Amino acid sequence: MTSITEHFLGKEHGKAGFSAEYEPALRITPGTGERIAFETSDAVYAELHGHHDMAKLVAEINPVTGPVFVEGAEPGDTLAVTIHEIRLKDYAWSVSMPGAGALRNVMGSEMFTRQLPIDADGIHVTQRHTFQPLPMIGCIGTAPATGANSTIMPSYAQGGNMDLTDCRPGSVVYLPVAVEGALLSIGDIHAMMAEGESSFIALEAEGVAVISVELIKATSPGFSALRAPRVETEDEWIFVGLGHPVQESITRGYEDVFKFLVETKGWTKDDAFAVMSAVVHSRLGGPTGSENPDPLHPFDAVGAVTVHRLPKSVL
Repeated sequence: MTSITEHFLGKEHGKAGFSAEYEPALRITPGTGERIAFETSDAVYAELHGHHDMAKLVAEINPVTGPVFVEGAEPGDTLAVTIHEIRLKDYAWSVSMPGAGALRNVMGSEMFTRQLPIDADGIHVTQRHTFQPLPMIGCIGTAPATGANSTIMPSYAQGGNMDLTDCRPGSVVYLPVAVEGALLSIGDIHAMMAEGESSFIALEAEGVAVISVELIKATSPGFSALRAPRVETEDEWIFVGLGHPVQESITRGYEDVFKFLVETKGWTKDDAFAVMSAVVHSRLGGPTGSENPDPLHPFDAVGAVTVHRLPKSVL
């Protein structure tokens, strides 16, 4: 649908979590094609680059811009968020936080930071390596029914810091609604990220994500309420698995694919089982886990986010 207008939410609307306690920064009517631009912040990485000391941080880690109140959204509904474009600014960051990420043992206790210029040639990662940007949204979600969901970890049924490379322009992100108005927020833009995010921090960048919103009511024919986020690309349906340990996350993701084929698409159980065995691949998603981490080690994710890929060609 052609854009009617574009709302701009600056990074001054950044929040430290997803919560129904926050006043909406914007109210929109879904399904109109209106585009909303969410500006995100990289202030935390600029600070760390300046002083290399977590104890001196003033900026919030992973603030999310919003929230946006979606008229008519009620618990049990689903938001369909189309990502139209992601506009990067002039540079990205590569940062190593001591004790965080799969490379924590080899990087040691000294913090590493590097500012990476972005220009017409790409992202200048080293003197020899310039990569074309593949921007994505790391943190996207709606508010929980009670309390607040973290923007760092874990990931939740309503979304959060999932760090999925498929949350990129051209994709549609489906998010469960737990409160009136849904209260959508977006943050943590990445200029580029290898799947799995070995560093725990990808090539982080300040930018602007432009999206539009549609609402799928719980009463819609053929609709099944989501228990975890889902992503649709041109070629695939991607189901997010959330669970602990990792095998439980994988099981839940596969169950959701199976339910989609049988209940939504009308397949027989036998056909769904056989086709899934042949072509539905499961991978680890971002490193943020699916349960609350040990508070003494706040960067150690518990469980895992997994993704399960169903090719549209078989539907």
